[in-house]
Amino acid sequence: MQEDPAALALNGDHLRRAELQRATGETQISLSLDLDGQGVYQVDTGNGFLDHMVSQIARHGLFDITLHAQGDIHVGWHHLVEDTAIMLGRAFREALGEPRGIRRMGHAIVPLDETLVMVALDFSGRGYAVVDTTLNETMVETLSGDLIQHFLEAFAIEARLNLHARVMAGTSPHHKAEALCKALARALRDAVEPDPRAPGMVPSTKDTLDA
Repeated sequence: MQEDPAALALNGDHLRRAELQRATGETQISLSLDLDGQGVYQVDTGNGFLDHMVSQIARHGLFDITLHAQGDIHVGWHHLVEDTAIMLGRAFREALGEPRGIRRMGHAIVPLDETLVMVALDFSGRGYAVVDTTLNETMVETLSGDLIQHFLEAFAIEARLNLHARVMAGTSPHHKAEALCKALARALRDAVEPDPRAPGMVPSTKDTLDA
């Protein structure tokens, strides 16, 4: 008899969901995340392209995400983008809880027309990012390319995962950023997927993924 995916999604009594709120002198953010969703999203950050990025992560990772954010955008988009990434990373970390019974690692190679992107990641408990977007000194619609890279780096640090992301080919800045988010989503989906061969097991010879 095949195991119920909903049952596999449980970590003890821990439903793989998180609800977070954060208010600082720069931003106010509320976020909910369900790792075992259907890719339903409601995203409003005040920046259309940032909304697009988070929506891609939700839809292609099959994560349900509700995100509302506002901030001191009169000084630029940096604080809002950074804090959104921080909150999203923390939400993944909280939703996973003690990461037992997951595959832990995931990767994806995603094409988008002329663009090709590779993402590989590991929920190792140690936040680390090696990111090459080829978008430095380039505007991606309403965001600078360096903010796209910073978003990925801040997300990885707060989620405590090891992230490698690279644009392997492409010319369109929009395609590069969108493909990065789609590849991140698919790699995340693989990594947090319950492993039916190892239910309840910590996927490490150390018997812990707490760094």
